[in-house]
Amino acid sequence: MVAKITVTEGEFAGWKTYDLHGTFDQVVGPFYFRPDPDGRMRCAFRAEPKHMNAGGRMHGGCLMTFADIALFQTAYQEMEGASGVTVQLDSTFIDGAYVGELVEATGEVVRAGKSLIFVRGQIQAGDRVLMTYSGVIRKFEPRGA
Repeated sequence: MVAKITVTEGEFAGWKTYDLHGTFDQVVGPFYFRPDPDGRMRCAFRAEPKHMNAGGRMHGGCLMTFADIALFQTAYQEMEGASGVTVQLDSTFIDGAYVGELVEATGEVVRAGKSLIFVRGQIQAGDRVLMTYSGVIRKFEPRGA
C-alpha cells in the first residue's frame, strides 16, 4: 500500500501527497491534494520546466496525467479502500499553463455504483480554465474480500 504523507513545510504545507518513489507519478509530480471546506477534494502542483512542451506551454500529457490523479482523488471516498483503474478519460484542452503557475483541479462524483465511478472536473491556473475532463474508474474489491 502506498503511504500518504502530510507536507510539513513550503508552499504545500498542510497538503497531502503520496510516497511514490520510482513511479511515473513521482517523476512527473509531485502532485498534492487536500479537501476544500465543502469536503470536495482539491489537487494542485506548481508548473515547472519539466512540465512544458517545446512551445513553452504545459504539455497536454502532463495535464492528462494530472486529470487522472484528480479523478482518483475526487472519487477517494467512493473507492472505500479498494483499488481501481481508469477505464475512460475524456478531456477538452482550453488553455495552456506556464512555468511558475499554480495548477489546480477540482471535480465531483457524478455517479457511483458497485464497480464504476463517474467523475467530472476541471483544471485551472488562477481564473483560467486549462482543461475540463470526465472519466470512469473501475473499482476492484479489496483483496481478501
